[in-house]
Amino acid sequence: MQRCFTLTIVRHWALRKKLLTISYQQSAAMSTLLINQPKYAWLKELGLSEDNDGVYNGNWGGKGEIPAPKRGEIVRQIGDALRKKIKVLGSLVSLEMGKIYVEGVGEVQEYVDVCDYAVGLSRMIGGPVLPSERPGHALIEMWNPVGLVGIITAFNFPVAVYGWNNAIALICGNVCLWKGAPTTPLTSVAVTKIVAEVLEQNNLPGAICSMTCGGADIGTAMSKDERVDLVSFTGSTQVGKMVAMMVQERFGRNLLELGGNNAIIVFEDADLNLVVPSAVFASVGTAGQRCTTTRRLMLHGSIHDVVVERVAKAYKQVRIGDPWDPSTMYGPLHTKQAVDQYLAAIEQAKQQGGTVVCGGKVMERPGNYVEPTIITGLAHDAPIVHTETFVPILYVLKFQTEEEAFAWNNEVKQGLSSSIFTKDMGRVFRWLGPKGSDCGIVNVNIPTSGAEIGGAFGGEKHTGGGRESGSDSWKQYMRRSTCTINYSKDLPLAQGIKFE
Repeated sequence: MQRCFTLTIVRHWALRKKLLTISYQQSAAMSTLLINQPKYAWLKELGLSEDNDGVYNGNWGGKGEIPAPKRGEIVRQIGDALRKKIKVLGSLVSLEMGKIYVEGVGEVQEYVDVCDYAVGLSRMIGGPVLPSERPGHALIEMWNPVGLVGIITAFNFPVAVYGWNNAIALICGNVCLWKGAPTTPLTSVAVTKIVAEVLEQNNLPGAICSMTCGGADIGTAMSKDERVDLVSFTGSTQVGKMVAMMVQERFGRNLLELGGNNAIIVFEDADLNLVVPSAVFASVGTAGQRCTTTRRLMLHGSIHDVVVERVAKAYKQVRIGDPWDPSTMYGPLHTKQAVDQYLAAIEQAKQQGGTVVCGGKVMERPGNYVEPTIITGLAHDAPIVHTETFVPILYVLKFQTEEEAFAWNNEVKQGLSSSIFTKDMGRVFRWLGPKGSDCGIVNVNIPTSGAEIGGAFGGEKHTGGGRESGSDSWKQYMRRSTCTINYSKDLPLAQGIKFE
């Protein structure tokens, strides 16, 4: 199913209301609007129309003036509103992004889950009361909102990544400005309408969660503007580096979620009945367009051939088709550019000594469909192996020792997700320890993808170092003050200093 959109967007950083016209091109000869076709009538349930405003504007407000538990109540209502629209919003994600329908719905569910998590968190955030060395003094930590959080998200998760940031930022007392991917504008508009309605029902300005459609010019403006206290950016390492430099130049804060060159390591004692479905799900899911997609499969020499055979057989059973078909497991790539990157990577892999075991071709059907691909025979440090290509290509490497496998996992520039399959508990704890994986996500006997919202999500090195969602990620959306309160009539100094 081939779907493309024509966008006419007039952008302005002052957030003045401009027109976003979104139309559906059926062919070069004829163009009709999606909204008027019976097949897509459900779009109206999301508040969409023929012309949709590309900027959601208003007066800024809400900077910490509502108690945190009350903010949590608002976020709870946002989660409930998303639940009511989960199927139609999931359909829209599938339509614009290209991922299969169940993944689209699952992505909305992730936003709902983060809202639930944030509600509880709104009654728990805070700093400790610390012992003071001075009599009659109290030493405490206070946490306050940073102010305005700019959220720049990518095409591959057009709902969930915003949700991770938005729900936590709101309960921390911030306001948000969202720039979604320019290729998924309808999703940004629909989500913003849902959130804005909840805010306005509670007599709060909808602009607490503002949104603007646009491209790199908008992202640059957000990164450079000193009014944006925190810039949360999800995307490529290349663009993330530019964002970081622009934000740092003005001494702002950034939260970066960038690339991943993720590996599964399979030892000789692994349960292959866990390995095979894990490798297939993590490398083929979302057509290889997750930041946590498995790019490298490292196999112990004694099991290399049998695992390659079993994974290749499973690849051939993956049902490829229309993302809206409930039986489909694998849909198209997001853009034609991604198809070109897929072909270029396969050619480079061949030139560097790789052998295509499975896939390797563009599929002859409408849309950006490519075959999920397995390549063996490459050196662990081949340039293409060290390059994150956002497509469904799995490089299979053969290792002999634990030290070798751990070193190969860590030698790439990115440090997002990693996993080993083993029954050796000593090896498990070596993997989790200081000489093991250097990634932000370190798994055992599960894939590299499919992170839960309760843990902090993010990675090290060229992945950016940011953390979103669970654990203490909320601290990135707040500023900390160390406060000393003297409730005595004396003025003792710290460290026993006398100044008399």
